[in-house]
Amino acid sequence: MLKKFTLSDKLLFVSALLSLIFSEILYFQGNKDQAIFIGIWVPSILAFGIYLKLIQNSKDV
Repeated sequence: MLKKFTLSDKLLFVSALLSLIFSEILYFQGNKDQAIFIGIWVPSILAFGIYLKLIQNSKDV
């Protein structure tokens, strides 16, 4: 199953996951504004990954 993912897919997923974890750490330390700011990055990173996949698929066709 993991063979279908490219290196860029894995890096984007790991960066989104790390952003989520870092956001939760900041939130529970009391830095709620900073945590929300970093938490907003997660969907943006994943959306960028989807955009890259769409570009890659359009080149393959």
